[in-house]
Amino acid sequence: MTDERFDAQSVLPLAREIVATGPICDACLGGAFGQLGRGLSNADRGRALRSLLAPTGDDADRGACWVCGGLFDEVGEWARRAAERVPETEFDTYLFGMRPTPRLIEVEAYFQERFPTGAAEPLKHAFNRSVGKAFEALVGRGTVDFRDPHVVFTVDLGRRTVALRVASLFLYGRYRKLVRGIPQTHWPCRRCGGRGCEGCGGTGKQYAESVEEIVARPFVEAARAKGAHLHGAGREDIDARMLGTGRPFVLEIVAPQVRSLELGAIGGVLAREAAGRVEISELRWTNREAVAQVKETRATKRYVARVAFGGPIEESVLERALESLVGNIKQRTPRRVAHRRADLVRERRLHEIRGHVTGPSEAEIELLTDGGLYVKELVSGDEGRTHPSLAEVLGVSAVVAELDVMRITSSEFPDGEDASMDEDAGVA
Repeated sequence: MTDERFDAQSVLPLAREIVATGPICDACLGGAFGQLGRGLSNADRGRALRSLLAPTGDDADRGACWVCGGLFDEVGEWARRAAERVPETEFDTYLFGMRPTPRLIEVEAYFQERFPTGAAEPLKHAFNRSVGKAFEALVGRGTVDFRDPHVVFTVDLGRRTVALRVASLFLYGRYRKLVRGIPQTHWPCRRCGGRGCEGCGGTGKQYAESVEEIVARPFVEAARAKGAHLHGAGREDIDARMLGTGRPFVLEIVAPQVRSLELGAIGGVLAREAAGRVEISELRWTNREAVAQVKETRATKRYVARVAFGGPIEESVLERALESLVGNIKQRTPRRVAHRRADLVRERRLHEIRGHVTGPSEAEIELLTDGGLYVKELVSGDEGRTHPSLAEVLGVSAVVAELDVMRITSSEFPDGEDASMDEDAGVA
């Protein structure tokens, strides 16, 4: 104990009082002065103090520690139980946490109040560090990481359990949905809520597959994970395609047993399995923060829509109607999504729009809009819930027969292309 920050002689009087109070283990004795002295464990610090107080060693039979109740004698057992939870889990970093019993909380508070050393280390911190070191020595791998650990253990002293949480893996990419009729994410069956029934053929799903399931499958298998969630920058309707440069997304791989994945090889498997339906690009590792970024990004979106009218439309009339729509559009939550979205009036901007007649009562239009503008309702008016609308301006009913998302662009997730509607843009 030669550290200039820790003069054993200066703390001996208080240490003597602590020892005289009742049986106390070396870890708790040293922990009372845990912020003093470098390179020492609390147990080392406690043994050194005790040797100075009783150099003859006549205190060897001390009994159970009145502070921790023998908790530090169980460190090896808790480490062993934690190691048994991860025999096949790949990890480089770990972290331990502890849920103390009410008795431990009360006794520690009393101990620190009665012996205010000003240098005590919280018992929880000392225990977590001790178990972590024992765990690391037992499994022969891993280092502690307080910010982003791969595995987190929580020791619950009251329940005598060790809980394990395996951190998710996160991948960023863009997907193109080349066919209609596939939702972005898994939809539970409406009739059974996902339990499985005659209506869904026992699958528990409303639709046979989703972009989420198609993209996740090879990664979940390779990582031996529990599952995956696809977090998209918005979502297209089930009957719309996602073309162009694709939609930004983050794939969260839940509780992976394997973390060292070969993205190129797995991407190749995905390309073969999803051929003709879904394509992935720009795949790379990212972090949890990217989920919020991709879901909250303010993007502009370009669409191409085939529109069917309730009567004949002339080219010149269509052009004037489209020009009049450019600007701010007020939309009350559409009826078709009112069951899952708050009933609000939202204002979004239509930046550009153009189109041409393709038949007596049909046209193709192209739009550049703020994210969150409902294109189908911009065309139909949704019984007056969207104003202005194409149907309102023309004075004839109008519906979107087919819709394709062509580009999603934001400053957070640029696609390297001009967001404006260039001359050769159109349905791919």
